[in-house]
Amino acid sequence: MTPDAEAQRSILNRLRRARGQLDAVITAVETGGSCRDVVTQLAAVTSALDKAGYAIVATAMRDCVVDPGGTAAAEDGLTTDELRKLFLMLA
Repeated sequence: MTPDAEAQRSILNRLRRARGQLDAVITAVETGGSCRDVVTQLAAVTSALDKAGYAIVATAMRDCVVDPGGTAAAEDGLTTDELRKLFLMLA
């Protein structure tokens, strides 16, 4: 599996995990689950989404380092400054 395919698989796994956790939050709210359970699951969703976001930005940054000419980042239309802004949006 190529590094890009591995990174994509990892990101998709994180997003699917977040989706499952969000489903658990929705179910807990619908069924009157405890505040503690809802907040715990919501924190897990937030963490999973943050990690997926960081992985996406890190992959784009790695591609820029590996391909300094920027053809990989250019395909997404991302400049180094835009990557920095994306990273800071997650911070």
